[in-house]
Amino acid sequence: MAISQPTSERRIPTWARLILVIGLLYTFLAGVKFLESGVNAFGSDTAESLFDGISNPLAGLFAGILATVLVQSSSVTTATIVGLVGSGALPFDTAVPMIMGANIGTTVTNTLASLGHIRRSEEFKRAFAGATMHDFFNLMAVSVLLPLELITGFLSKIAEELAEWLSDAGVQGSELGDSPFKAAVKWPVNLVTDIFDGTSDDYLGTILLVVGLSLIFLSLAFITKNMREVLAGRIERSMNEVLSRGGGVAAMVVGMVMTVAVQSSSITTSILIPIIAAGVLTLRNAYPITLGANVGTTVTALLASLATDRPEALAIALTHTLFNFAGILIFYPLPQLRYLPIRAAERLATVAVTNRVLAVSYVVGVFVVIPLIGIVLLS
Repeated sequence: MAISQPTSERRIPTWARLILVIGLLYTFLAGVKFLESGVNAFGSDTAESLFDGISNPLAGLFAGILATVLVQSSSVTTATIVGLVGSGALPFDTAVPMIMGANIGTTVTNTLASLGHIRRSEEFKRAFAGATMHDFFNLMAVSVLLPLELITGFLSKIAEELAEWLSDAGVQGSELGDSPFKAAVKWPVNLVTDIFDGTSDDYLGTILLVVGLSLIFLSLAFITKNMREVLAGRIERSMNEVLSRGGGVAAMVVGMVMTVAVQSSSITTSILIPIIAAGVLTLRNAYPITLGANVGTTVTALLASLATDRPEALAIALTHTLFNFAGILIFYPLPQLRYLPIRAAERLATVAVTNRVLAVSYVVGVFVVIPLIGIVLLS
């Protein structure tokens, strides 16, 4: 009888997973280019009409929340937004609140993860507070920064200046249109376009859109899966090492680096939930890791912007990064403001542990019902 090989020996080697991730990153960038080309194939009038109903900033915010909840990934949402801005279909000003909404929507994953502890009161109380402090931080950041952005435009102005400077430096922009990098990304798009040459623009546009969205979603999903296999243990060890010395900025860096590596803030923050639930990690120590994950998740949009020709695409990606940095600068330095999200989360968790229906109602209401009502009323 043949003896089966141990599971560890059948595992994919780390080097092979990393090579696969490089290929998946190329697939991701090609997906963004497919999306951009698909929207352009419909023509400018059709493309612009897609977002006629979402001119209201709050409607855009709610659309960003709901889209992220539906795909369970802010990375997919922001990459799609970048691609649409890059194609000219989505106005830059409309995309800004959508990006902020994606930041809120991404917190639903670890909030759902906390519900897994709902039958054990003390664990659930700690887990639910650990999850919702992320919610409250992003909600508070949006409540301050969205009005400021609408009044002054300071985030988008800084992002546009940075995008123009980076374009002039040759990082992104139409002048890269003939570079080997852009040519490699455009090659599969040109291949599909040649195959369906002679078909109607609407038919071609639909094919390119479907292929683009599929590539974005699948490539990010497989990147996340492979990097989680490579780094899951390292994430926990790094967290323990940093937190044993005291959190703060170092913990933020860990949260940011790990999120960049696995291309998912949901994985980084969801790893925290069972540790918090067990009482191993306090809310105040976990908090800065969450903030770092917020910054790290913006790298996906920055990568997506490299596949586009318009500086506006890079600008919206930079706006996402600046928004998260600005939220940290507003709330973290002063102790009076730093722990507002934690205190709000603890109070909600205290109520939720005695009324578990409220916990479920909170998740459904904040992440589904309110965004849906907002879109219907404001569009």
